[in-house]
Amino acid sequence: MFIDTVPEEAAGGELAEYYRQQRDSWGFLPNYAFAFATRPDVARAWGGLNTTIRNGMDRRLFELATIAAARALRSTYCTAAHSKFLRDVCGDEESLEAIAREPDGASLGALDRAVFRFAAKVATDAPSVEQSDVDELRELGLTDRDVADIVFAAAARSFFTRVLDGLGAQLDAQTAAEFAPGLLDSMVVGRPAATG
Repeated sequence: MFIDTVPEEAAGGELAEYYRQQRDSWGFLPNYAFAFATRPDVARAWGGLNTTIRNGMDRRLFELATIAAARALRSTYCTAAHSKFLRDVCGDEESLEAIAREPDGASLGALDRAVFRFAAKVATDAPSVEQSDVDELRELGLTDRDVADIVFAAAARSFFTRVLDGLGAQLDAQTAAEFAPGLLDSMVVGRPAATG
């Protein structure tokens, strides 16, 4: 991390509770938690926003949009973490491997490919989004709510990736170890993973 952080054993109050929640969720204290050591209230607000977006939409659609945004924003941390969720929570190893082969999502099915392209565009160049981008998603069967949810997921990911990369958080070695080396290499799109 680029800033001085609070070690887990020295944390008190709201920060100690935040660290405990993250440890309970992951089975270890993830590196990103330290990015919020100075502002656990921001971590709580982020968690509420992210959970609201994720729980209000199809989980697989959320993960695809999030991975697309994370890749476009060059966030190794979020690309790998959400690839793990796509595989382990959504049971979709096939899409994970397709994205590893073609990181722009080109080998995904038509709907997933359009979602991937749209989420990446929202994350990196939202002013260039046009009606035709939304119309393509509608023609493939998505509702206006689905489209808005993809935008929410991509926009929220923009915040989180900037926090992590701006403060120097690296993908946890524990998460990196969840992937075969070649697969992990396809997810290193920016800052490298931690080694220990």
